[in-house]
Amino acid sequence: MRLRVTVCELREEPAAFAEDWAALVAHARAEASELVLLPELGFSRWFASTRAFKPEVWRDALRDDAAWQPRLRELAPARVAGTRPLQAGRRRLNEAFVWSAAQGRRAAHQKRHLPDDEGYWEASWYQRGPADFTLCGSRSARMGFLICTELWFFERARAYGRAGAHLLLVPRTTGQPSVERWLTGGRTAAIVSGAFCLSSNRVGAGGPSPEFGGCGWLIDPEGDVIATTSRAQPFVTREIDLADAVTAKRNYPRYVRE
Repeated sequence: MRLRVTVCELREEPAAFAEDWAALVAHARAEASELVLLPELGFSRWFASTRAFKPEVWRDALRDDAAWQPRLRELAPARVAGTRPLQAGRRRLNEAFVWSAAQGRRAAHQKRHLPDDEGYWEASWYQRGPADFTLCGSRSARMGFLICTELWFFERARAYGRAGAHLLLVPRTTGQPSVERWLTGGRTAAIVSGAFCLSSNRVGAGGPSPEFGGCGWLIDPEGDVIATTSRAQPFVTREIDLADAVTAKRNYPRYVRE
């Protein structure tokens, strides 16, 4: 099965984001995209740049996400993958979702591995999700989420590969100085899983937030970079053959037993 997939880098300042969103919608339609991956928590400003939790900022993030979620339909008929802030009773979570015109938004995974570092105080802002890394999607296009920091837990990528993943989805919020390191992580995850690795990221200055690094990517199951985004080309769409992910699992190092 062939699939046309789109990754992106989006600015987060509201006016700039609205401009980028309109351009992304136009791109996805022109390229007949079938799957669009958004950055981590893409519809809200990056709130975890401060260590202290601020209830009013969290409420703003929930409000902004709720306001933008209906606009996912603008990307139809493509499916859309991303993450959103979620208030579940007393728990605050970072939840991955897949949206389609036919089924709406369906929860897929809650971020488990949380950093607590300068500019990225996530463990101070929301709680860990369950250790549930279950594939989503259809039998013909099995997808597994690794939300940002989760990319570095390569045992998760290996487990997804053993479960038959065609795609690893890596929505990110990562900084400018570490772009090459993250790309190396994406290539490694693709190799150990035998799956295509897709990632989208924020880009540019975010007020009090860090300088985000952009560089969305498409990586094939052998770890070769198919394409990356840049400020000159913030959206990239390519057609991939999911059969390549099936074949890769028969080859080194995926066939090696635990």
